[in-house]
Amino acid sequence: MNIGSKIEAVKKMDAQRPGFPGEHLAVLGAGVLLLLTAGRSPSLVRRLLAGAAGGALVGRAASGTGGLARVARTMQGGWGGRRPMRML
Repeated sequence: MNIGSKIEAVKKMDAQRPGFPGEHLAVLGAGVLLLLTAGRSPSLVRRLLAGAAGGALVGRAASGTGGLARVARTMQGGWGGRRPMRML
């Protein structure tokens, strides 16, 4: 079993489990906390690891079933057949 199939198995298992109320908010809070503490660490390696983990948690909070991914999918189709205006 290679690493790609292991990741897919974990994703499938995670998608099948029931969520709990406030899960995305808790993950977002943990991610923001890691991002805030990343800048205070004297070690470059610790800053990089905390920043990467914090960014991954923030992304996970945004991409869940009730997160920003659903909003993005809705916006991708446009509103009433019109595409959203692009910001310059």
